Amino acid sequence: MEKETPRTIAARLLAWYDAHARDLPWRIGPAARKQGARPDPYAVWLSEVMLQQTTAATVRRRYADFIARWPTVEALAAAPLDEVLGAWAGLGYYARARNLHACARAVARDRGGAFPDTEEELRALPGVGRYTAAAIAAIAFDRPAAVVDGNVERVLARLFAVETPLPAGKTAIRAKAEALAPHERPGDFAQAMMDLGAMVCTPRKPACGVCPLSDVCRARRDGNPELYPRKAPRGDKPVRRGAAFALFAPDGAVLLERRPPEGLLGGMLGLPTSPWTEDGAAAPSRAAPARARWRHAGAVRHAFTHFHLDLDVYAAVGARRKKPAANQLWADPETARLPTVMRKALDRARGAGFGKP
Repeated sequence: MEKETPRTIAARLLAWYDAHARDLPWRIGPAARKQGARPDPYAVWLSEVMLQQTTAATVRRRYADFIARWPTVEALAAAPLDEVLGAWAGLGYYARARNLHACARAVARDRGGAFPDTEEELRALPGVGRYTAAAIAAIAFDRPAAVVDGNVERVLARLFAVETPLPAGKTAIRAKAEALAPHERPGDFAQAMMDLGAMVCTPRKPACGVCPLSDVCRARRDGNPELYPRKAPRGDKPVRRGAAFALFAPDGAVLLERRPPEGLLGGMLGLPTSPWTEDGAAAPSRAAPARARWRHAGAVRHAFTHFHLDLDVYAAVGARRKKPAANQLWADPETARLPTVMRKALDRARGAGFGKP
């Protein structure tokens, strides 16, 4: 590493990126950039928000639907929030969808549809944090910025053999990223680091033999790159429990409920549920949305970031109320766009023979 400088490391990585860059629908690749094409800041922002905590393979499919439906930030800003939340179903971390809509409205209303081009101004937008602001500034506007996502974090932790375990080690890793960020082609460099982590410097069995930086990687020199980034021991996730209620009308429609705007799955449609607690699920008679002959249809488990959720699923058939509560509606279970945990619970109820007209 002593023989290398930030400038030469950047040059080597950019040369590798020119030959091996991933073809992603939201990206302007290195060849196109050399021809003068420039990224659409809206596309960069949208993709970066969608990629948070979600794989590129999943986002590739869903991004195309979003950009076709709302091709500009003004179009997204004009869309009803319910439609955006519905289109987001299955991507998880639903606060991102609410922030996405709020940010689009702010950019359309206050900035004439133009995204700002500095990290400081970008971070003032709803839902735009440190990483997203740096990514947009670098990729969309070629501003030098330290863009550190999970892939980049892993590359830098190995390249410099950062011994401090995460999360405390993030400070040292960020300092390395800031030192490496070049003034020439900063957007391509940021994407090159992401691609290196995604394709070569993978969490398991990294392909060190084809890495453009392998000869200066301290973790490889030490013989076990998979030890990095080091992580502090984590305790077992707690388990919360609750009950979900699938009430079907005779025609097969299911009663759905809009969750409160704040908190997990905020603003999303789902089955009515009891509170989720660590001391057991509420009795169906107390938490059910209607009087009915409720039958236990099984249970589902879903892993959230900080806890596991076990839901006992109860199902029943009841009369279709003409005027459900303000936060409720009847929907076709086949086409309802639901968060993954709610889809699991609904499928469990249907698997027990309910919801078939």
